[in-house]
Amino acid sequence: MKFILATKENMAEYFGEDGTVIPVTVLSVPAMTVTRIFSKEKDGYNSVQVGFGTQKKERVSRSSAGAMKGAFYKTLKEFRLKPADKTSVKEGDTVNVSIFAPGDSLQVSSVSKGKGFQGVVKRHGFHGGPRTHGQKHSEREPGSIGGGLRTHVPKGMRMAGRMGGDRITQKNLKVVSVDAENNIMLVKGAIAGKRGSLVEIVSR
Repeated sequence: MKFILATKENMAEYFGEDGTVIPVTVLSVPAMTVTRIFSKEKDGYNSVQVGFGTQKKERVSRSSAGAMKGAFYKTLKEFRLKPADKTSVKEGDTVNVSIFAPGDSLQVSSVSKGKGFQGVVKRHGFHGGPRTHGQKHSEREPGSIGGGLRTHVPKGMRMAGRMGGDRITQKNLKVVSVDAENNIMLVKGAIAGKRGSLVEIVSR
């Protein structure tokens, strides 16, 4: 199992050797440090904890500083390992983008852009009301929610509300290019999130 943390930079076009244009997401992948190894025997599960980025000492809580063992990382993340997964990393090791190669299949997780309070047309894809027969201000209204004999709104009813800001996991994304010298990786397709979003990358 290979894993790393990155930040989303932007989207771009990549020209393949045969001239085809590939839409890619540019990821900045600085090196991260393995801070702790969790084992099934001692901790009840297998996991690898890593530290990513740096920040000021004043912004780190006392409990987090203890887990960071003197360093001041911006993010501490754990990657859970399955019984079949094998990892050779040890505490204090550095992991960088060179562990990946073009063609690797990835599972990528990130937080999507927040879009605030949205109506049912944008949030759920409702068509809205008809544009004829005297309609004036109800083109984007949700319509009836099927009251009938009920005296409450059914659980799970699709209605207006906050949209975005969800953890999105995308599978089977492909690595297009790896630049170990500049800590850059290009991944085919669009990855959820705004510029600067933290991206978790796993390849099995």
